[in-house]
Amino acid sequence: MSDVSTGVAAKAATLVSFENTSVTYPNGFTALTDVNLEFNEGEFIVVVGLSGAGKSTLIRTINRLVAPTGGDVNVLGTPIRNISDVNLRKTRRRIGMIFQNYNLVRRSSVLANVLTGRLGDLSTWRALLGLYTKSDTELAIKCLTRVGIIDKAYNRADQLSGGQQQRVAIARALAQQPRILLADEPVASLDPPTAHQVMRDLKALSREEGLLTIVNLHFVDMAMEYADRVIGLHAGTVVYDGPGADMTEADFERIYQRKIRPDDMRGAAEH
Repeated sequence: MSDVSTGVAAKAATLVSFENTSVTYPNGFTALTDVNLEFNEGEFIVVVGLSGAGKSTLIRTINRLVAPTGGDVNVLGTPIRNISDVNLRKTRRRIGMIFQNYNLVRRSSVLANVLTGRLGDLSTWRALLGLYTKSDTELAIKCLTRVGIIDKAYNRADQLSGGQQQRVAIARALAQQPRILLADEPVASLDPPTAHQVMRDLKALSREEGLLTIVNLHFVDMAMEYADRVIGLHAGTVVYDGPGADMTEADFERIYQRKIRPDDMRGAAEH
């Protein structure tokens, strides 16, 4: 008998689990210490903390841009610490990533940038020649439509504003058809109204697609407003894990080890 017929909600699948995960860089700096977390399908998670707290390291271990030096991270059913190159490529196909500085090919068109999200699913010769299928192009156009920027499809990326470029980056990540979406400080360079719009876009897409979405932010007010769940890091250690709406001033002070300052807040959106 199905869960629906019995009135029991199905448990969301765990897509990422940190298992006593530690990261120490070659220079001796320890960025993460014995992290144990589980992230589930459909969650919208915001990771907060001071610069150097381990936020970027945490999400970059998920797609193994950073390798754990202790413990492991299980991603989509695969431990990634000692993963083979072949399996790493397969795993990364289902993980979209959005960067603070967009990482677009600035001289290429918006559509061409979004199409690069399909490279991981192309055969080697098609990828080398940039020969996308009709269905790839249709998907890229759909992704641009989803983020409200289809009218810029044939503009060069460097002709767009920062907020528009970040929407292109989101569309490119969506074109991968990911199960996990990572966003590393995606609003740090944007003004408050644009930053809030990007966060609304990310949360809406997470809901509509059932994506596990993990966003690194410095701004605590945005974490409270948008996160289903906030992970607070201090010196590489998890010091808060709970709903954003339940956070208190004491929780913030445990994360930041000081009183909250105005520069910790992004500011209200202009609705």
